[in-house]
Parts: sequence; C-alpha cells; structure tokens
Amino acid sequence: MEIYNLYPGSLASNCYVLISNGRAAIIDPSASADSILDFLNKKNASPDCIILTHGHFDHMFSADTLRELTDIPLFVHECDAEHLTDGNKNAFKTFFGRDRTFRPAQRLLRDGDIITVGNVNLTVINTPGHTDGCICLLGDGVLFTGDTLFADSIGRCDLYSGNARKMRESLALLGKLDGKLKIYPGHGDTEMLANALENVSYYY
Repeated sequence: MEIYNLYPGSLASNCYVLISNGRAAIIDPSASADSILDFLNKKNASPDCIILTHGHFDHMFSADTLRELTDIPLFVHECDAEHLTDGNKNAFKTFFGRDRTFRPAQRLLRDGDIITVGNVNLTVINTPGHTDGCICLLGDGVLFTGDTLFADSIGRCDLYSGNARKMRESLALLGKLDGKLKIYPGHGDTEMLANALENVSYYY
C-alpha cells in the first residue's frame, strides 16, 4: 500500500491517493482533476473510486470532473448525501454567498462498510461531530481522519449538522483504536493517533 498527499488542494485541504496492486482510491479530491490523473498515470495506477470523508465543498472540488473523465463512482456516508446537492449544507454558500453543488454520490456508506482497493481493505467508521456523515477510514496501520481529527486540533462543529457532543463521543471512539495508527487528516500533517488525541484531549 502506498499513500500520497497531492497537497495543496482547495483551501489547504489534503487530497490523498491510496494505491495498492495497481488500483487506486482518491480520498477527498480537493486537488485538480488534471493533477490527480497525471499523478496516477505516472504511477501506472487505475482509479477505482472517490471517497469523501465528509460532504464539505473543499474536500470535493474536482469530484464531478474526475467522474466525467473516468466514470468512477463516488462514495460518501449516507448522512452527508445531501451535502453534494445543497450549497448550504456543503458550506460553499456559507463561505462565498453563492451556490455550488455536485452530482449525487453513486454509493452511500454506513458504519462498518468495507471498501476494497487492490489488496487493501478500508473499514468505514462513522465519526459525527464536524458533520453527521463524517467518516474515518481504517486500514492496515493507517487511519484517514478527514476533519474529525487533525494532528493538533479537531474540525469545527458550528456548520450544518455539526455537533460538539457527538464530536466528543467520536474522539472517545477513536481513543479505543490502536494509538500507533498513523493518521492522515483532512488538513495539516500526519501524526500518530495517540499523540493527536493527547493534543486535543481538552476537547473531550
């Protein structure tokens, strides 16, 4: 398994490409479609899917273009399905005062679902708080945390469907995982899970 961050994406959002056995998943396509596809071509990898860790615009800027160019499906948690088609819910209208929508997802995820990419299995963990449909993706030694957990902070809880109580519960849930997991957050640098949770322990 290889993991690459095509940073910078939109508004400093990380865009991860996971490659296994020549197959790839694009996690939070904030980078341009051209840069993502050029990178995959250089790595001789074929994209299987796009996975959103949640439904905010800055994590899916190139989602529609990628789907048009490759015909691959987009996955998002069922609780964030409407974020793609609603500029208020995906926060674009909040920040820019105008609408921006995206095509609906092809697959709606639930807690416990398994996404297979090459030889890698990613387990979906629903971690509401930043949005109701926030997810983390658990793989072998790695955890994609989206905007639930950063290296030294957490995602804000004051946007549509955000909830501070649920965020605290989600952080406590992550605390039950192996602290040696390497987290790949939606913004900022990677960190060991135990260190990141210690850095934000005052939140929960």
